[in-house]
Amino acid sequence: MIGVYDYTVILTYTSLVSGILGIIVSVTGVGHPELGVFFLMVSGLLDGFDGRVARSKKNRSDIEKEFGVQIDSLTDLICFGVLPVTIGLSLLRIRGIFTEIVKKRDYDGSFPILIILLVIAIFYVLAALIRLAYFNATCEIREAQAKETGVAYYAGLPVTSAALVFPLVMVIHFFSKWDLTYFYFLMMLIVAIAFVTNIKVRKPGKVGLAILIIIGLAEFIASIIAFTMYTV
Repeated sequence: MIGVYDYTVILTYTSLVSGILGIIVSVTGVGHPELGVFFLMVSGLLDGFDGRVARSKKNRSDIEKEFGVQIDSLTDLICFGVLPVTIGLSLLRIRGIFTEIVKKRDYDGSFPILIILLVIAIFYVLAALIRLAYFNATCEIREAQAKETGVAYYAGLPVTSAALVFPLVMVIHFFSKWDLTYFYFLMMLIVAIAFVTNIKVRKPGKVGLAILIIIGLAEFIASIIAFTMYTV
C-alpha cells in the first residue's frame, strides 16, 4: 500500500475525518452550522498537535517528511478552507434565502446579495488553496531564513486561524441571537484577504501555542453553553 500509516499522521487523518463530518452535518436538512463549528474546532485542536507528534519520531525518511507536509496541507484545505464555507452556506439555508429565490422565480433583491456571498465563499476557498500551496513551495526558503534569524515566520495569515475566527463569530451569534450571517461572510472575506496578503506572522512557540489552545477550548465550551441556551 502507498502512503504512511504510522502514529505520525494519525492526528492529521483524524482531523480530516472531523472536517468531512463537519461538512456533511453542516448542510444536512435545513442546515446545522453549530455542529459544523464543533467539528471545525475539533480539527483545529488536532492540527495544533499533529506536527509535534510527527516530529517526535526519530529518523523519519525524506518521503515520510514530505508526505507529512503534503497531507497536512490537503487536510487543512478541507477542514479550514471548505468547512467554514459550508458553515456559512448552512446559515444561508436556515435564513431560507435559497428557498425564497427558487419559489419566487423573479430573483428580487435577494439574488444579487446571494451572488456576492457565493463569490466570497469561492474566493475564500481559492485564497486558502493559494496560501497552502505557497506555504509548501517556500518551505525550504523559510527554514533557511529561520536558521539565520532564529525566528520563524508565516507569510500571510495561517489557514488554521479559521478554527478560532469563525467559532468566535458563531458563539456571538448564539449568545446574542443576532443574525450574523452577513457578518460571517464579511469575516470570511477579511480572512481570505489575510491569507494571501504578504504579511509576516510570527510562528507561535510553546507558550503561544498553549494560549491558542486555551482560547480554542474557551470557545468550545462557550459554543456548547450557547447552543444549549439556544435550543432550550
